[in-house]
Amino acid sequence: MEKYYLTTAIDYANAPPHIGHAYEKIAADIVARYQRLAGREVFFLTGTDEHGTKVEKTAELAGKNPKEFVDEMAEKFQEAWKRLLISNDFFIRTTEPRHEKVVQEVFRRMREKGDVYKGTYKGLYCEGCEDYKRERDLDPDGNCPNHKKPPKVMEEDNYFFRLTKYKEKLRQWLCQEGVVRPDGRRKEVINQLDDEDFGDFSVSRPRTSLQWGIGVPDDPEHVIYVWIDALTNYITGIGFETDEVLWKKFWPADLHLIGKDIVKFHCIYWPAMLMACDIELPKMVFGHGFITVEGQKMSKSLGNVLDPIELVDKYGADAIRYYLFAANSFDQDGDFSRADFISTANSHLANNLGNLLNRTLTLVDKNCAGKVPDAIPDAEAMKVAENGQRSYVEFMEQLEFTKAIEAALSLLNEGNRYLNDQKPWTLFKEGKKAEGEAVLLTSLELVKRATVLLCPVTPGLSAKIWHQLGFDEPIEKVVLTDSVVSKVIPAGQLLRNQGPVFLRIEDVTAVPAV
Repeated sequence: MEKYYLTTAIDYANAPPHIGHAYEKIAADIVARYQRLAGREVFFLTGTDEHGTKVEKTAELAGKNPKEFVDEMAEKFQEAWKRLLISNDFFIRTTEPRHEKVVQEVFRRMREKGDVYKGTYKGLYCEGCEDYKRERDLDPDGNCPNHKKPPKVMEEDNYFFRLTKYKEKLRQWLCQEGVVRPDGRRKEVINQLDDEDFGDFSVSRPRTSLQWGIGVPDDPEHVIYVWIDALTNYITGIGFETDEVLWKKFWPADLHLIGKDIVKFHCIYWPAMLMACDIELPKMVFGHGFITVEGQKMSKSLGNVLDPIELVDKYGADAIRYYLFAANSFDQDGDFSRADFISTANSHLANNLGNLLNRTLTLVDKNCAGKVPDAIPDAEAMKVAENGQRSYVEFMEQLEFTKAIEAALSLLNEGNRYLNDQKPWTLFKEGKKAEGEAVLLTSLELVKRATVLLCPVTPGLSAKIWHQLGFDEPIEKVVLTDSVVSKVIPAGQLLRNQGPVFLRIEDVTAVPAV
């Protein structure tokens, strides 16, 4: 069985999760579920980044010690992902003892290679980014464009990593098509290699500036830079130095899924660290766009920071998951619009999918005693289904979720068109039982196949439909090449019509915010 290892960025544990965090985790879950559907063995890693200045100061403001604070935050993230049906195989926390050992081992290896040395650095440091900024990177008011605050002038004795040593090796890696996507981000990273400010970077902070972090091996006066700590989670989580079998089975990562704002760290710092440690590089880094709310960037001052748990409580996980990727292209910035969300969910899930299923099951109950009829489905309709599935696979392999969803919807569109054109209710009235049964079987087949294709996006809803179609094995166990997908539903299989699987959303009040 082929393997597939994917990771998300780990989230800063300085505040509860919001819809932006959820967007990335849902995307990764869609990938993981699709890869399982494609028959691959998957390891899906996510987690929380729990060290650094931001966490230390936020905990202090909350009147708690850092460990107590991050324990609470990690629990909130895990609960949110559970409610959103995220199927991660492991949730890593950077305060785990085994992670500390791996981070220190990576630091030792880089130092033993001669790639770490001591020096003094003076620059503009943004605590929000946990990174040094150049003056030209700031906005006209002298603020970090990401955090809208001026960086601090800092001068420290630090350890440095010889990034410049790996400049040409990085270029060779980055010039491979597909290692960084979208391609525009790859080109941006290549341009950064030729920037006049490209140089070695600090990999530690003195204890006088930061207490909350992993200590530098053999030098208790320094703490390892939070980005070295955070990036290393990708190998800790897959068993580096702790589980040789897991490590050999899944590394290198097939996909690092991250936000576009941290591409530099993942496409320059991270591969250079791996080169220094003689570890194979990941196969792909994908930098996705951001989600705004009603066309505006999320901000506590605007009161538009959406809480994913409250959204799930109000609308259900499947509707949220579906809308985010049916309405937004993953490689670009997207938006969460309340009106558009309700319209999309009602149109696609309640009307297109739900009504087709409910109409078909009701007709089967009335005319076929609630059992799958013994018939042959329409050849042209099945050709539409096969073409839709083929397109779906092509788009999913390229992480083009919106187009993949459209391909799955093509089966439902065909089902509704076919049912309306053939009018099986009339056929049964006219005594054309065989013709009517063939129409109903065709409709059931289109619903079945569309349900399988939509399962990575709407796992809860798909499981309900799968049950109503009379299947006992969980839909999560299905593989696209299984006969259950390619062959017709067995004649005589008892269906379970339990009413509408997705109720229309009538609520037009404001979505909940933090």
